[in-house]
Amino acid sequence: MTDVAVIGAGPAGVLAALRAADLGARTTLVTRDEFGGMAANDGPVPVRTLAHAARLMRDARQLGRYGIVVGEPRLEYSRLLERVREVVNDVRAHSSLRRQIETLGVEVRERAGHARFADAHTIETDSGLRLAAETFIICTGGVSRRLPVPGFELTNTHSDAWSLTSVPPSMLVVGAGATGVQVASIFNAFGSRVQLFQAGPRILPGEDEDVSAAVTAAFRSANVVVHEDFGAIESFERTPAGVRMNFAKNGQHNSAEATLAVVAVGWVAATEALNLAAAGVETDDRGFVKVDAYMRTTAHHVFAAGDVTGRMMLVPQAIQDGFVAATNAVRGPTMPADDAVSPVGSFTDPEYAQVGLTEAKARETHDVLTAVLPFDATTRTIIDGRTTGFCKLVVDRKTFRMLGCHAVGERAVEIAQVAAITIAANMRVDELARIPLSFPTYAGTLTRLAASAARKLNLEVGWQANQSEGV
Repeated sequence: MTDVAVIGAGPAGVLAALRAADLGARTTLVTRDEFGGMAANDGPVPVRTLAHAARLMRDARQLGRYGIVVGEPRLEYSRLLERVREVVNDVRAHSSLRRQIETLGVEVRERAGHARFADAHTIETDSGLRLAAETFIICTGGVSRRLPVPGFELTNTHSDAWSLTSVPPSMLVVGAGATGVQVASIFNAFGSRVQLFQAGPRILPGEDEDVSAAVTAAFRSANVVVHEDFGAIESFERTPAGVRMNFAKNGQHNSAEATLAVVAVGWVAATEALNLAAAGVETDDRGFVKVDAYMRTTAHHVFAAGDVTGRMMLVPQAIQDGFVAATNAVRGPTMPADDAVSPVGSFTDPEYAQVGLTEAKARETHDVLTAVLPFDATTRTIIDGRTTGFCKLVVDRKTFRMLGCHAVGERAVEIAQVAAITIAANMRVDELARIPLSFPTYAGTLTRLAASAARKLNLEVGWQANQSEGV
């Protein structure tokens, strides 16, 4: 019998196995498919590779503005897919976590198929593996949510979109959260005629309202057709050229057609095959595994981490949760999970990112001041010819500390990472304003905004490195 069995080898599972073994537990890592899970094989790694290709095409189109004469860029999608496979294989082969796990003596059982609990302390897999353990950590991730509408089998998931063999002439993307807008942005850059559908009143509903508005405007300028508050889907049906989506609102029936329809309307826990009842593990009303502050399930010898819990459903947070779950699985419930600072961003065109509270959420409990800097007023964005977007700080008037940072535009994701550090360090805006960041940089946007906010708050700032930009 092993001490700790970790089910799933995505970011949460890998970190859980590493941490458990590092604490001295005999650890086995069981994964249905390949080491690395969705993040390496179907999620951020291949997606970011495609997004990078889209960025390169966008950059190539402005070379003429800088006196560099080349022809119009042309995408050879098959060669791009070869590059995606190269990147995925290289990431998997050079994973430092894989080497650390092997060094610590973790037994890794890859391609085991689905795992299921035979009883409270035993799992069985499709490959015939039977494993007994004192403690389990469930890290099986999630899958795309299906819609109960006729013809849904004619649609595709985001995973299908990444594995296409050619760029479709046209595409319907249903669902405008992080996944949907990423699919829409990438394939629009590749030349597809994209229609993006969002049932709610705005795309990116979890983002600050100004971010949603800016991304919507940028998408429409790039010829993405954005349908917000479009109604309810009635059915999908096959057409000679692809697929038709039928939908209705207020008694009015409409339809849209394209070569391909991608549905990205949410993420559900991948627990169907686990037979959780045999282990005494309960799920919540959304179908995610219930966990307490220590990542412990309703069965106290079973922990869970990552997307399967429905918490943050992002790679960095999955890694953090895996570490917490394994620590508590080995040592007992001593380390609570911490969601205080969790930056979020996406490599769309334009990029968008946030950390902390949205302006609307902050105003519910704080006296708030905002400072906004448009990207057509910063030196670096002007140099790079990337003047679409803005950065906004949300500041508490009483404590002078940053409650949130929201950005749209070039390098927005990187800006949010720096903002996350300042929030975690509990810095006041006048303290941030005094840091002489290099000029001209995207991160320097934050010190300019901090100086602006500090002056509005009548705080003494003194000299700032970016004062030459006319803050």
